[in-house]
Amino acid sequence: MADQAVAFPDVNRLRRLSYSGRQIFQADQPSIEESSTAKSLKNASPDEHSDDGCKSFAGIVELEAALLEILELVRTVAPTDSTILRFNVNKEREARVALETAFQQIEALKDQLYKENLALRDEVDRVSMFEEIVGASQALQAVLSRVIKVAPTDSGVLITGETGTGKELIARAIHKRSRRSERAFVSVNCAALAPSLISSELFGHEKGAFTGATQRRPGRFELANAGTIFLDEVGELPADVQVALLRVLQEREFERVGGTVSIKVDVRVIAATNRNLEAAKANGPFRSDLFYRLNVFPIEVPPLRERKDDVLMLLEYFVHRYAKKVGKNFGKINKRTLELFRSYDWPGNIRELQNVVERSVIVSSDGVFGVDEAWLSRNAGQAPWRHPGSENTDGNSSPERQIIEAALAESRGRISGPKGAAAKLQIPPSTLESKLKKFKISKTYFKFGQGCAVES
Repeated sequence: MADQAVAFPDVNRLRRLSYSGRQIFQADQPSIEESSTAKSLKNASPDEHSDDGCKSFAGIVELEAALLEILELVRTVAPTDSTILRFNVNKEREARVALETAFQQIEALKDQLYKENLALRDEVDRVSMFEEIVGASQALQAVLSRVIKVAPTDSGVLITGETGTGKELIARAIHKRSRRSERAFVSVNCAALAPSLISSELFGHEKGAFTGATQRRPGRFELANAGTIFLDEVGELPADVQVALLRVLQEREFERVGGTVSIKVDVRVIAATNRNLEAAKANGPFRSDLFYRLNVFPIEVPPLRERKDDVLMLLEYFVHRYAKKVGKNFGKINKRTLELFRSYDWPGNIRELQNVVERSVIVSSDGVFGVDEAWLSRNAGQAPWRHPGSENTDGNSSPERQIIEAALAESRGRISGPKGAAAKLQIPPSTLESKLKKFKISKTYFKFGQGCAVES
């Protein structure tokens, strides 16, 4: 506005117009005490005072013209300093609001970018572990049938099964067939997190919530908003985190660590465990109300020893995959290797088979794939894993049963932990649990050194 030329009115002309208008107006008004001459003129006919009437009319016209000119001049006058000040204040307020809005949008975009990057890093880290579900056995087809039925819904799913059976693959298959397939699939291994960090990892934390919290960080539930979160080994969650998880399942909201604002989320929860959660809730470590919230649609993944028809198919699949990675080409598989794979019980399930194949691909000569038999016997640990047809699984004199009972007696019925029977047998706790069901052994009878008994 400083650069623009502003036309200000001619003050002297306004003064002259105002003065002449006032004179005309006063001349046209009668005095308070009218003279006899004025009265006679007023009562006279128009012809007798036509000259004075013309002068009055001309004065009114001139006054009207003067007033119109004044209005036109005032209309073109530049705004006053107060108007300019109000204009500048309003503009400054609008600019401040726009700036604050822009900062809020930038913060939202930063949070979204962080979430997408974290989810992407998780996905990249798991690419090497991700495999398609391979197999055609009846046991596997029964599982996939349940996956097809539950996937289109938003119901929670609890996947149970031994370690290495592919529970995460089942969870991913459910997500891919759901309406949330275009959104994030966030996987959390609850057993791999320190108890003091689980809450922060799942629900995020505010800046200054604890030592080392230098900035606000969203949790995995926020990353999975509108998508799916997979809680692997959910049975390992501490009691306080179980309460927070229960609130998320019931109210669909949570608070960050150190925060006071409730955050709403729309997340489908799929949980998995290799523990017997029903026994855990009966003994107290796992909340029964949380168990029932998670166990809306249960899916049990069978161990590999119950999928013998899939073993050779998995063998061929992994041989081809790892041979391609190292640049080898195997035209055939050693016959002895096929027999070993058929007869072995695979206590580590698919993960063990995958590791054995990858190791064998590295050491095998190009052209023929073979497996060192010693690797399988060492992986089996102390328990003598045999072909199912070579042992009497119902008899109390089974060597495998005797070894399990001896380990239970030594550990006083404890299954997991460094002093548990599973550690002594060098097998996963979930595998030992399935063996107890198989031989109908009750671990409670070993808690006080009472020996063994057969469950009714």
